[in-house]
Amino acid sequence: MNHKETLRARWLRRGLDTHVSLPLFALLLLVAIWLVTFHQIDADRDLAREAADDSLHEMLGTYEAQVARSVDGIDQTLRMLKYAVERKGALGALPELAREGLLPPGVVFVVSIVDRNGVTVASNPRALPISVAGQAYFKFHQEHDSGATYVSPVLRDSANSEWHIHFTRRLDDGAGRFAGIVVVETDPAYFTSSYERSRLGERGMLGLVGTDGVVRALRTGDKMSFGQRLGTSEGEVGNQIGGRYSGMRELHGVALSVLVGLDEQELMAAFETRRRDQLWQGAILSGALVLVTGLLWLWSWQGARTRARMRRAQETYAAASAASLDAFFVLREIRDAAGMIADFKIVDANQRAVQMTGASKQQLCGATLCGLIPQARENGMLKHLIQVTRLGGMHEQEWQNTVPQLRARWLHQQAVAVQGGVVAIVRDISERKLAEERMLHLAHHDMLTGLPNRSLIADRLEQTIAQARRNSGTVLVAFIDLDGFKLVNDGLGHNAGDELLKVVADRMAGCLRASDTVGRFGGDEFVLLLNEPGSLLDAAPLLERVREAVLRPVRVSGQDVQVSCSIGVAVYPNDGGDAGALLMNADAAMYRAKDLGKNNIQFYTREMNASIEEKLVLLEGLRGALEEGQFRLVYQPKVDLHSGRVFGVEALVRWEHPEHGVIGPDRFIPLAEESGMIVALGEWVLRSACAQNRAWQDAGLPPLRISVNVSPRQFEEQRLVERVRRALADSGLAPQWLELEVTEGVIMRDLQQAVAKMTQVKAMGVSLSIDDFGTGYSSLSALKSFPISTLKIDKSFVRDLGRSSGDEAIASSIIGLAHRLKLRVIAEGVETEQQRSFLRENGCDEMQGYLFSRPLPPAQLAQLLAAPAVRAA
Repeated sequence: MNHKETLRARWLRRGLDTHVSLPLFALLLLVAIWLVTFHQIDADRDLAREAADDSLHEMLGTYEAQVARSVDGIDQTLRMLKYAVERKGALGALPELAREGLLPPGVVFVVSIVDRNGVTVASNPRALPISVAGQAYFKFHQEHDSGATYVSPVLRDSANSEWHIHFTRRLDDGAGRFAGIVVVETDPAYFTSSYERSRLGERGMLGLVGTDGVVRALRTGDKMSFGQRLGTSEGEVGNQIGGRYSGMRELHGVALSVLVGLDEQELMAAFETRRRDQLWQGAILSGALVLVTGLLWLWSWQGARTRARMRRAQETYAAASAASLDAFFVLREIRDAAGMIADFKIVDANQRAVQMTGASKQQLCGATLCGLIPQARENGMLKHLIQVTRLGGMHEQEWQNTVPQLRARWLHQQAVAVQGGVVAIVRDISERKLAEERMLHLAHHDMLTGLPNRSLIADRLEQTIAQARRNSGTVLVAFIDLDGFKLVNDGLGHNAGDELLKVVADRMAGCLRASDTVGRFGGDEFVLLLNEPGSLLDAAPLLERVREAVLRPVRVSGQDVQVSCSIGVAVYPNDGGDAGALLMNADAAMYRAKDLGKNNIQFYTREMNASIEEKLVLLEGLRGALEEGQFRLVYQPKVDLHSGRVFGVEALVRWEHPEHGVIGPDRFIPLAEESGMIVALGEWVLRSACAQNRAWQDAGLPPLRISVNVSPRQFEEQRLVERVRRALADSGLAPQWLELEVTEGVIMRDLQQAVAKMTQVKAMGVSLSIDDFGTGYSSLSALKSFPISTLKIDKSFVRDLGRSSGDEAIASSIIGLAHRLKLRVIAEGVETEQQRSFLRENGCDEMQGYLFSRPLPPAQLAQLLAAPAVRAA
């Protein structure tokens, strides 16, 4: 037993020996080093990917806004051209628009008018009068009266040998028949001209893709292409450019999507460099650790344990201090006759300390702190070290060096109190500080022009407003957009465009005072920030100098070019109390300057944002209207045209605003749809209507079917069927007394999913009807698959019954079609006896409208239903 205990104790002591424990400890350190290294690499990779995702989303949003603005401009030109043709005819439209200055520049756009036979009768710039009757865009408008802009794939013809995208709209004669089309053509490269290598790299992707999957314009680096089919999923797009960062967004109101793609290798290049550096650092540190451990292991076998332990400590300190990037100073306190610390004596220092001070080690060791650095008493260095000895522990600080004895601009110091003195570890951090300064500058300045960027402009504007608020001062913000820059950029190339932007930026900066700021907001947009401009009359000459400076010709790529600028101005506090409001109002004023012919200055007036402010007021009120009970339902009776019996009602929502009175659904429903609040509002309407119908039945009134409109956003919401089921269950209403009305346009967005959802609702016993039939684009093959019971003729076709043969033909066709599909037909908006007579004679089943009754509150409708022999005369 004693022998075993002695053996166990011997092995335990051996395990405690340094030459045994040291390798184990070193192994743990190696594991820790690589765990930390790989953790840092993973963290950097995640940060790089997050930054790449953020960059992609920002560029996708910017490009979407640019393309949407261009497409809206083209669509506006088509609308004006259509209006001019209807007023002046095909031959007089273009001259009239030219005189008014409303035609787009012929360098970029070709505008044409085509008659019903497909012959080009007028164009600007003038082109050959060719026939386009065989083109897909002509056939589309000939066969469809969609009222929308059609965007063709890229094509060319004998009139224009260059490849162009055709934007077209249908022309109708006075009787509503097809009368031809209007066309705006433009180069596909027009939509990818905003490609910037500084942001998208050499292998990025910028493009415009139709919902049919055909590319209208696609640019990767300097390569421009179109016409190919491109997968619309994120994975397929990513495979096209060899990376995972890509995205598409569908443009509102037109069958186009914008595409932005970024190459993963380019995005992650900086991370890969840092990863290699970190692996090298880990390898060097591991090698140093292995080397030191090996030396210590060898030294542990020499001499007695106490002497070996002391030797190892000394050698470890020597190796660490010699290889360290930090300067080590061992200081012993020197006290005066009163026992107070008067100075410190340097008793030891490493090689880095020798390099930092420029003195030899012999000169350092034995010198005093104040003897080496005489300024130590005045600059607080001596006082700080005395405080460290008094408080104990470790203390850190950074400071900008001002003493010539230390060869560094920025220093970091760790001072550790020891018995009888201080150990000071000093590191030169000048390179780190310079790198931080460079990173800070790049984060807040535009790389092309060197001007403050969007974030710095916003920060300075907030600070300037805060100062003006304290001093009751003013701040002027000018939003500047270059006129004609896109033509230069497209015609001479991006390098010429970049050079032009730099020249314009320098000229603007040269016009300002030292206290003012000019920044690049993005693209060809700039912002001026004038602090304390005085009166507007004082600011006007400065703004005029800026406008004239921009207008002067600039020589780029060996050619003189000239651009102008439109300037919008907003002034704090009159035009806004914060940075966001001022920038928004200055932007509105800039667009007014654009509308007034460009190359001018406009100061903001409240009328510019009147419609926006009204929308914001309604949107703000809408947020709390549902919780505060400001909505109410009214009910319009539905009447059987043959028996005259009221068989149902339609639930209609009204908003009783506490300040603005009753607000019609045409004003607040689109806002609710846009903001997403329509889902909650629609559920409230559904539940309230079901509860009211059950209340009428409980009161003894004859059962009737109540119709509830379902908005597009409600119909697409995943939980629609569950919401309907819960509303019926909570109210106790039988499913056959509820009908949902859905517009045909909503159904046709995703036909397969819509039919599946309608089938689930139908299976519950709830009826379905198509609202506003005739205004959408459903096909007969799709219509026969809808699980519906009723078609509702839109009031736009009912309004002129008896006066318009076209509306009469449409109404009678809808009635006949519905009956052949075994569907009932109801007409809305019936207001005259003439309308009712036509509908009854042509077999329409039901009607609703002011002829019988306006929408009524629940109590009045109950009185109407309770009255004996309620019939439509």
